[in-house]
Amino acid sequence: DGRLTFYPGNLTVDLPFINFMKRYGTVFLNAYTNSPICCPSRAAMWSGLFTHLTESWNNFKGLDPEYVTWMDLMEKHGYRTQKFGKLDYTSGHHSVSNRVEAWTRDVDFLLRQEGRPMVKLTGDRKHVRVMEADWRNTDKAVNWIKEEVINLTQPFVLYLGLNLPHPYPSPYMGENFGSSTFLTSPYWLEKVAYETIKIPKWSSLSEMHPVDYYSSYTKNCTGEFTKQEVRNIRAFYYAMCAETDAMLGEIISALRDTGLLKTTIVIFTADHGELALEHRQFYKMSMYEGSSHVPLLVMGPGVKEQQRVPNVVSLVDMYPTMLDIARIPVPQNLSGYSLIPLLRGKAENEVSPRRPRPSWVLSEFHGCNVNSSTYMLRTGKWKYIAYSDGRSVLPQLFDLTADPDELTNVAIKFPVTVHSLDKMLRSIVNYPKVSASVQEYNKRQFISWKQSLGQNYSNVVANLRWHQDWLKEPKKYENAIDKWL
Repeated sequence: DGRLTFYPGNLTVDLPFINFMKRYGTVFLNAYTNSPICCPSRAAMWSGLFTHLTESWNNFKGLDPEYVTWMDLMEKHGYRTQKFGKLDYTSGHHSVSNRVEAWTRDVDFLLRQEGRPMVKLTGDRKHVRVMEADWRNTDKAVNWIKEEVINLTQPFVLYLGLNLPHPYPSPYMGENFGSSTFLTSPYWLEKVAYETIKIPKWSSLSEMHPVDYYSSYTKNCTGEFTKQEVRNIRAFYYAMCAETDAMLGEIISALRDTGLLKTTIVIFTADHGELALEHRQFYKMSMYEGSSHVPLLVMGPGVKEQQRVPNVVSLVDMYPTMLDIARIPVPQNLSGYSLIPLLRGKAENEVSPRRPRPSWVLSEFHGCNVNSSTYMLRTGKWKYIAYSDGRSVLPQLFDLTADPDELTNVAIKFPVTVHSLDKMLRSIVNYPKVSASVQEYNKRQFISWKQSLGQNYSNVVANLRWHQDWLKEPKKYENAIDKWL
């Protein structure tokens, strides 16, 4: 959650290396994902293109494996490149559940797809390495810096993808379980200031926007939660962020130990945030700040120190920025804009950029746990969220200055603003047309998957993540799918 990297969010947990980057670099106060879920978000970051252009509609459908990323171009221009850890931007990964739940989101049924969010404490006060896989990848990256980079005569680019802070799998859900367990050790939990944790306000289930209700239900969050449960889930999430920060610290320390820190640009960001029971949801897949607002901190040569940038930026900006750093010509077809002018602390009009940076960012979502294509336009104090064809589902409008917690949808109150923001959104993306093509894609994919299974189809569907609900009335849900088809 990007808000943890600056005041007041960062009061809840000690993040020393994030703070180090703020002191010696630039923090972006309004950085957003272009799609609040792993694969589509990463597809945007690696390609520099909006989701409706990559057509990375869900966690199963990403970039073509042959797609030329910014790292490929940097390698071609003489950089030594290395990737460790989670990449997740090409097609074909994630479970069957993930794609089937995304394809069937237009089916007229409500099924819980996730385990109820819960916390779990492991180990003792000395247990530092909770997320072992991430630590192993961090060690690999550190060793690469200390053993390989130190001897290079060419410039290098290193990518380290961490899984934390991400809820862990919940085995009690069965074979295709979701990830709904917030897991940490006492060592990390002690870094969290419990008394500063805000308990988010919830609207009643009957007052929720219909898409929010669907998300909350499928994420198994419509039941009763005590204040203590909510506080614990948030605290454990913050503790997981503290563990992530320590891994960032290992990289910064390795660069310092090898004398490379002063000549290396370091960028810290995320594919999406975590709601941690804001708006009666956990996970991502939402345009609310907890899910769509990402951290973005940059430090290194030429980067202004102790700078806070208020401009709206997004992950598609990474592609042109990386090419700019490497002095590689930037292609004209990109959705993003180089961050270099902002990082140098120059006003946009002082430099003569190839094209002026727009005053808006776009995020969109087409995957599971949400029963409609969603489009978010953030500009100035406004966040405008449109759904589907723009008519069948009412839009949302939030004034983030007056209402930073996004509790009051003011779309009805400001029809002129809604009209002009919707017009702006349609000039960027013909969203009713995109929504219709996603619906067609979902149906087409589901039919071909169903045919590939033959008679076994119902059995497979019944045992996906929603099996606990499905198995109570399988016929009812099969009929709903038949009706949809």
